[in-house]
Amino acid sequence: LFAAGRQPDPECDDVPRPRSRPMTQIVWIDSPSLNRHTAQMQRTAAEIAAAQREGEPLEELGVAEARRRYYEGGGGFGPNVVLDGAETIAVDDHVELRVFTPPRSRGIYLMIHSGGWLSGGPDLQDRRMMDLALSAETTVACVRYRLAPEHPHPAAVDDCETAALWLLEHGSSLCDAAGIVIGGESAGAHLAALTLLRLRDAHRCADRIAGANLVYGIFDLSLSPSARLAGPEGLVLPTPTLRFMVDTFLGDPGINRQDPAVSPLFANLSGLVPARFVVGEFDPVLDDTLMMGVRWRAAGNPALIEVYPASVHAFDEFPTEMTRLASERQSRWIREMLSAP
Repeated sequence: LFAAGRQPDPECDDVPRPRSRPMTQIVWIDSPSLNRHTAQMQRTAAEIAAAQREGEPLEELGVAEARRRYYEGGGGFGPNVVLDGAETIAVDDHVELRVFTPPRSRGIYLMIHSGGWLSGGPDLQDRRMMDLALSAETTVACVRYRLAPEHPHPAAVDDCETAALWLLEHGSSLCDAAGIVIGGESAGAHLAALTLLRLRDAHRCADRIAGANLVYGIFDLSLSPSARLAGPEGLVLPTPTLRFMVDTFLGDPGINRQDPAVSPLFANLSGLVPARFVVGEFDPVLDDTLMMGVRWRAAGNPALIEVYPASVHAFDEFPTEMTRLASERQSRWIREMLSAP
């Protein structure tokens, strides 16, 4: 059942409540109240395109320089800010969690960070983590996983699986509430989906996760139609850059990129959890979200798909009204999942 005919005003509280039967709601964010926000996002997209044309693409920079720039900001993105107040927990020799705990916590959000599998880290997520911890009243734990090319697939998935299992066993040491939502952005959403599949298949405990927040994820490493068609002009994530990231992450060129252990879009998705899928209209991986969300529902799981107009990959990293709206909806949805029986 697709609730896509009537366009709701996204500034109203229209996040679906947990239901006893699976449902899908596709919300192509569109209302008269968003006209000014859409124009703002169009200007932001133009600024990103200009910055992108002036800089070297990731595949030419190399991994070391890409990591440096990720830390410092660039390409239209601002510098990262490290905040006080985080706790670091060592899970094992490879894995640690960076944790922000609000005064009142409804549960735990396991965040898996972005960075194309080859850059980034929990300490670069502080502003996002702190804001989410306060607005969703949720303990936010971001996992530090091993990066490619030093540690190609499946190292990152192994580490995220380890972090999820640790939280399922020891989460009560972080907060009194028992619920856990898992999520991430871009490559982090990809790793979150694969982690859920492992929890279901290897540990039979996916049902202990309250929900999955999958934000502009890359779910088809053979490249979805929109990712292939974006070409070198694709905003934020041009096709050559995405191919470079995938090649670096996998390491072995002989790996089947449609293997469900690599690309969750091709997995059996039954027996999973309610999920929220988010993507921008101008995102080269738009099709990843649309196809993954519909397959998620077809497998019998509740799914909410949100498409934001004139919005690019990682659009919620920019200080716009669209970001504010998406962040509010995200916090509301996480609170709903953690409040469900």
